[in-house]
Amino acid sequence: MGERSDQLRTERGRTMIGDAVVAKIAGIAAQEVEKVQMGGGAAAAVGGFLESVTGSVTGGSSAGGGSPTRGVSVEVGEEEAAVGLTMALEYGVPIPQTTEQVRRNVVNRIENLTGLSVKEVNITVTDVQLPEERPRLGQQQEVERQAQEQQT
Repeated sequence: MGERSDQLRTERGRTMIGDAVVAKIAGIAAQEVEKVQMGGGAAAAVGGFLESVTGSVTGGSSAGGGSPTRGVSVEVGEEEAAVGLTMALEYGVPIPQTTEQVRRNVVNRIENLTGLSVKEVNITVTDVQLPEERPRLGQQQEVERQAQEQQT
């Protein structure tokens, strides 16, 4: 923990990272993994529908997609974070390998972007979906493409 906590606490003060920041990073990082739909099946479908309706009523744009924190809960301390994720996976993907890939990506992004030490990432898979059932497949593919570009 020493090196990470030194990044957040210096002789000139300390840096606090808010729960919302960690939740947003975790949600984006989870969706960078192929075939993952945050929030799970019915919740994601209803949320996507409500966002499209409220976006058109309020004049907001849903082009950027849904909330990156859907299906994400976090507990953030001064130097550590714990993350809970709820998601649906595309039918046919190996659940243990896919969730471990999500876990690694979430830990990597949070630790590198915030300096916090991630103690655990608990994942609940609530649904499996056929590709045509995924409500924001186009947005998901764009997030995955951007993630791949960043890694190369």
